[in-house]
Amino acid sequence: MTSTDVGRLDDRGGGRGRAGAWTVLGTLAGVTTTPLCRHVPVRRLAGLLAGLALGAAVLAGCGSENATTDCGLDSCTVTFNRGVDARASILGVEARLVGVDGDRVTIEVAGERLTLTVGQQGTEIGGLYASIESADADQVVVRIGRNPG
Repeated sequence: MTSTDVGRLDDRGGGRGRAGAWTVLGTLAGVTTTPLCRHVPVRRLAGLLAGLALGAAVLAGCGSENATTDCGLDSCTVTFNRGVDARASILGVEARLVGVDGDRVTIEVAGERLTLTVGQQGTEIGGLYASIESADADQVVVRIGRNPG
């Protein structure tokens, strides 16, 4: 081999995830390289990629119309604009503002309606817990999470 030998397709993987991996047989300017799969097991790499995808999906799983969302791992704070059709997709369900009467707010989460008072302890709705943090003439702030906290 000479330093101009760049490499060839390594087909010695025996069906264990290495078939088709490029490997450098010679040296190129005195540096030798090896394929990634020799250093990181395929299962570990697949697990890492799946974990990153899941984390991105959880954090990016919030969407809204006439509302803003601030989501963590197990809860979201949704700020609904009043006077419009306001809804948000959070934690795998849709939440929407139905109406406001003074300090009483009616929301719909996963198809279930519930009327809450501002400051009331978290109440179960649609498999989640909801509480109203504030309500004024312009917006309503709701916390929706997997626990009553």
